[in-house]
Amino acid sequence: MALSEPLAAPLAGTAARCVAVSLGLSGLWAGCAWAAGHLHADPALHTVALFVHLAALVVGFGAVLAIDYVGLLWLLGKRTLRNVLDLTAPLHVPVWAGLAGLTFSGILLEPNLDSNLTRLKLVLVLLIALNGVHATALHPRLESYGTLRPPAHLMARAAGSAGLSQLGWWGSVLIGFYNTRH
Repeated sequence: MALSEPLAAPLAGTAARCVAVSLGLSGLWAGCAWAAGHLHADPALHTVALFVHLAALVVGFGAVLAIDYVGLLWLLGKRTLRNVLDLTAPLHVPVWAGLAGLTFSGILLEPNLDSNLTRLKLVLVLLIALNGVHATALHPRLESYGTLRPPAHLMARAAGSAGLSQLGWWGSVLIGFYNTRH
């Protein structure tokens, strides 16, 4: 089904906004990586940053898991796509808040930027953010179909976005855990 004019109008300029936001996030990510290599927190600030880091992980990754769980319920036929979109829309805020909290608190945790695993974790964080831009833009496109099933290419993009999200979050968590033990 092709989008009618009223449905297509709000999508105008979405790609340009996504590119602009992605470039901005990439610059912010680079600035945070640079700052992490140059700032050194005293023990008390390090402890506060660690608490904020863990709390942000609970908020951000918890929201991601909730989104993906509701999506799984849809795949199992226990929810409609409309239910999934309605339930997940407000969860974008805690996902972004958690990601921001993790990023900014991570600066003060003195990551070992000489470690390839730490560099991989930083790349995964950027992947999560850029994928989040894609997912945020994809959400209204899926909503525009109402009760109709969106085309396969949009569903494939949604599934790919969910998979990348899980890869990025779990990869970052595992690397973070490994790095605290070694």
